Amino acid sequence: MRQTTYQIEMNTQGKGLYSFTDQINHWVKLSGLQMGLLTIFVKHTSASLLIQENYDPDVQTDLERFFSRLVPEGDPIYSHVLEGPDDMPAHVRAALTQTHLSIPVVAGKPALGTWQGVYLYEHRTESQRRHVLLHLIGE
Repeated sequence: MRQTTYQIEMNTQGKGLYSFTDQINHWVKLSGLQMGLLTIFVKHTSASLLIQENYDPDVQTDLERFFSRLVPEGDPIYSHVLEGPDDMPAHVRAALTQTHLSIPVVAGKPALGTWQGVYLYEHRTESQRRHVLLHLIGE
C-alpha cells in the first residue's frame, strides 16, 4: 500500500466549468499505482468540483444558466457582501455542489465513464487562482 499527493493550480477566467481531466489522468499514470482510490479536493469555499459530461459543451452552458437562475447575484436576502455581489451566491453554489470527489483507480487510470470529465466549477465572476489537491492511495 502506498499513497501520494499532488496539487494542481488553476487560473480561472470567471464563472464556468474548467476541465482538468487530462491533468488528473497524467498524474495518476505517473504515480505508477494500478489500483486504489483517488480523492480530489478543492481548497476554496467559492468553487467546487463536478464530474460531468465532457462531450457536448451545451451541458456546461445549461448548468451555468440553471445555477444563475437558482442562486442569483444581488439577492437582498444575503448579508455577506464584503467581497462583492457574487461572493455569497458563490458560497451557496459550492454548498449545493461538492468540494471533493472520490474516483476509483483501476488498471492505472481513473475509472471514469466514457463521457465523464472532471471539472473545477468556478462560482466567482472575476478571475481566480484555485488550488486542487489530489490524493491517491493504493498499490
